[in-house]
Amino acid sequence: MEPIEFPVRLNRYLAHKGYSTRRGADELITKGLVKINNKIAVLGDKVESPDDIVEVSAKVIAKIEGSYRYLAYYKPRGISTDTQTEGESIKSSLPALRGLFPLGRLDKDSEGLVILTNDGRLTDRVLSPDRVHEKEYLVKVDKKITDTFIRHLERGVLIETYKTKPSKARRAGETLFRIVLTEGKKHQIRRMCAAEGYQVLELKRLRIMNIKLGDLKEGAYRDITGEELAELKKSIGLQ
Repeated sequence: MEPIEFPVRLNRYLAHKGYSTRRGADELITKGLVKINNKIAVLGDKVESPDDIVEVSAKVIAKIEGSYRYLAYYKPRGISTDTQTEGESIKSSLPALRGLFPLGRLDKDSEGLVILTNDGRLTDRVLSPDRVHEKEYLVKVDKKITDTFIRHLERGVLIETYKTKPSKARRAGETLFRIVLTEGKKHQIRRMCAAEGYQVLELKRLRIMNIKLGDLKEGAYRDITGEELAELKKSIGLQ
């Protein structure tokens, strides 16, 4: 799901967040079931910025909660998370899960954990640059890892004109390391390694916040439910 641009009409905002269709959103607004910044919304209202507080009636939320799905999926290498591009993508490889979208992206040449959902409320709460959520990766590079390399990854690496935020990194083998990031710049790990003179040969995402890849096989998925789902929602303010 692509990020939404502000200002945006309230009905489109609600549809984007997965509360209803645009027509359904108009009905919710007409019935006085939606508020913007603690004021009951009316048809034609706009959400001016991400800082606006949009509230939907608890009764409505309770009704639609049961229709949300949350999946942990092991994306194989060669599969794109961009549903708009040509070639093999999550959308084409998992036709039974139409209606779900990947929460964020993972490079086509990378593999590992992707969260799939139809709950648009998660998008900004997980992907916004202002949020600090951990993502853990296992990376294989083309030559022996040094202490200096690990230290630079942890302190931040200058990629072009941007210095990456501090991270947690540790050696996992002669040419393997684990790294935990709290940001998600495009091709960030590959660019960080390149800046230090290393080439990434393999990259696997192991964890997004409390959701772990675990023993999932390539191309397989599982439902995120129970305590695992409750912890995820709590960490992003949905409970």
